[in-house]
Amino acid sequence: MNERLEYLANLLWGPATFILLLGCGAYFTIGTRFLPFRGLKAAFRFALKEEGEGEVSAFAALCTSLAATLGTGNIIGVATAISAGGPGALFWMVFAALLGCGTRYAEGFLAVRYRQKDADGRFIGGPFFYLEHGLHQKGLAKIFAAACLLCCLLSMGTTSQINGIASAATSFFDPNGTHTLFSFGNAPVSLAALVTGAAVTFLAGKILRGGIRRISFVSARIVPLMAGLFTLLTLWMILQNYQKLPAALLLIFKSAFSPKAALGAGAGITLQKAIRFGLGRGIFSNEAGMGSDPIAAAAAKTDHPHAQGLVSMLGPFIDTVVLCSLTGLAIILTDVWQDPALSGAQITLAALYTLPLPKRLLSFLYFLCLLFFGFASIIGWSYYGEQSLRYLFPQKPPLRLFHLCFLIILFWGSAFSADLVWSLADILCALMTIPNLFGLLLLSPQVFSAQKYNYKFLYSKNRP
Repeated sequence: MNERLEYLANLLWGPATFILLLGCGAYFTIGTRFLPFRGLKAAFRFALKEEGEGEVSAFAALCTSLAATLGTGNIIGVATAISAGGPGALFWMVFAALLGCGTRYAEGFLAVRYRQKDADGRFIGGPFFYLEHGLHQKGLAKIFAAACLLCCLLSMGTTSQINGIASAATSFFDPNGTHTLFSFGNAPVSLAALVTGAAVTFLAGKILRGGIRRISFVSARIVPLMAGLFTLLTLWMILQNYQKLPAALLLIFKSAFSPKAALGAGAGITLQKAIRFGLGRGIFSNEAGMGSDPIAAAAAKTDHPHAQGLVSMLGPFIDTVVLCSLTGLAIILTDVWQDPALSGAQITLAALYTLPLPKRLLSFLYFLCLLFFGFASIIGWSYYGEQSLRYLFPQKPPLRLFHLCFLIILFWGSAFSADLVWSLADILCALMTIPNLFGLLLLSPQVFSAQKYNYKFLYSKNRP
């Protein structure tokens, strides 16, 4: 089963998909006259504004999007990318994120431009709306919505997040495996994992019923807290090994283009692996091009698509360029990525153990980080799944059935093996990404045609 899923994931994330992703990012970066670089300051300014119609503030919408992206991918995804693709994978993660800012701008712009009000008077939008009303491709919009719903239920919103949380809970509460209840496939399932899964499922169920307002309220408080805590820990690891930093940066660059020359042929890491895992995990982490962020962006209180496009492009910058880079540097500087006995969550935990603090405390802090990161992603993705369901069944969406299925899968996701979870995530991410990117490229003239106005909007002292 795992081998078949891994084969399908590698097939979907082949050279054509990577070329499409990078090409789309480069196309929008150049087409908007390098707006992601010159508009970064304005993006932070607009993130703190609240003007126009919408469900939540631009900051809350950004936090909801970040809640979904700042998940276990920032901790475990970076570790698996470096372990499988070498230090060069980190270079490709950051490279893809920088280009992804251009893609995210286009997604946020189109999300607000084509958003609509549902029967209850709430704003709803995202790729399904700009694919249907912008491209007039309702079939493609339904394919995206179905893929997003499956991705929410089977991967990004459930199994990939709770699996990381459960792994950290087992490391902290049952490090010796004395309370293992049963094995699911090749993965032992501990009592700590099931209890943690049940607690997270219960809390998620409470928040799900509150809709976007409750989700954004919780996200706006969790995201800054969890990002701050994890940033402090990774900065400490980096500062503790600052003498090795120049050599580590050189290794990252060399192994990004010639892994065999940098790491030795015996490492078994090829250029294809470095690019595949770097780009794949980068997209999993910041979701640029996947089409998930526009669903949250459409709910922002703004009357200007350009303003929300700027706010949206902050996602890849904060998520990958900043946080994933810090995680990756900490893992590389501590050399834990070279230990073949470690995998997934264990790699980042081993890096944390190099800090001069009791292992018990470090294990608890790690559990806390994964709990916050994973839980925020769970509630963020639950909103994406719900909006996809509303689009597929506009008259009477079966929300209760969706919530029930979501919570059941979320609970049992703690028993899945890490390899199964990550292969499934790759497959479903690709099924969302491909139709969304085609839609963005075909609608790009609309994004570019607004650049003259956007330039004045960005730099004029009398901004609307």
